[in-house]
Amino acid sequence: MRRAGQVLGLIGMIGFLLFLSAPLVLMVLFAGGQAWLPVTVAALLTVILWFAFAIFGVKRKTFVFGIPLALLAIGFLIAAPSLYKLTKPVVQADGVDLYEYAPFMDGSKAVSLEEPASFEMEGDLPVIDGATALYPMYAAFAQAVYPEKDYDPYMSEVMSNRTGQAYESLINGEVDLIFVAGPSEAQLERARQAGKELKLTPIGKEAFVFFVNKSNPVKGLTQEEIRGIYSGTIINWKEVGGKSEEIRAYQRPPDSGSQTALEAFMGDTPIMEAPTEQTADLMSGIIEDVADYRNYGGAIGYTFRFYSQSMIGNHDVRLLAVDGVEPTADNIRSGDYPVVSELYAITAGTDNPNVQPFIEWILSEEGQEIVEETGYVGINQ
Repeated sequence: MRRAGQVLGLIGMIGFLLFLSAPLVLMVLFAGGQAWLPVTVAALLTVILWFAFAIFGVKRKTFVFGIPLALLAIGFLIAAPSLYKLTKPVVQADGVDLYEYAPFMDGSKAVSLEEPASFEMEGDLPVIDGATALYPMYAAFAQAVYPEKDYDPYMSEVMSNRTGQAYESLINGEVDLIFVAGPSEAQLERARQAGKELKLTPIGKEAFVFFVNKSNPVKGLTQEEIRGIYSGTIINWKEVGGKSEEIRAYQRPPDSGSQTALEAFMGDTPIMEAPTEQTADLMSGIIEDVADYRNYGGAIGYTFRFYSQSMIGNHDVRLLAVDGVEPTADNIRSGDYPVVSELYAITAGTDNPNVQPFIEWILSEEGQEIVEETGYVGINQ
């Protein structure tokens, strides 16, 4: 009877501990702490063991301390690779405070014309959306010609919900105009299925750039070397003049502006499978996402020049020269830098009467001045 009571007491204690620890485990899973899960489980088992030893009168130090310490050591050993990954800085697409560029905000970084614009928006304001990297530019357009009021960067007539969502909103008729890089094949197909024709108006140019950890001795790559890396045929930096270190070639999610630019750059060369990482979602559970760029010594990633230099300003990465040419504004204008993307104003059959005059103004001298002053290159340069 005594042993049965001890067992029942242990079962009750385990149930109570699991009840108390459930919020902690859920927080670790769904609040970005998955790397700590093995340690959390090991700590929970350690506490359960200590209660079990107390209930059953186990006093040998080998058991009381040795087994729990071994469990904790195993937990840390399992978690070590994931915890090491957390020490590497992440370059994320959502790491920018767009409120710093919002139109008419005090101290806004959006550029302004010296004189009032020759075009002034009246009546039905076009609802515009677009890529994070282009928000400083089209926020400045709005600041020049829209009526002065608050325009929340995420929910107003002038917002930025990133490239993929901007295309979806345009195709669904929720916005009138988007400012993005060119569409992917999947986005073009979704437009066709919806009976929409995307009208692309080039308004500027930008360098598509590749970046590495600043400690990487490789200063530049040829286009063919980059295609070799992203097709998986070049896998070590020593193959392109660097140290003997594995290349970690990061990518971006499908239909993002930078991923579409990579697809265009690669042409007919197949792109290797993107690195992924597990993330937890309350609705979907554990899912596989395209991994964010982590700044390992052997890492390489890509983005657009202005975003990397002006909006993110990450000094732990370095932009690579391509075919011996640095990605500068002058080299984009001259055509020397070989990987340049056009920036577009895109519509899909809007009936807003202000959209076409707005686009025409963007292509005017005033609009192109804003493109240049923001940090991009004008379409006629």
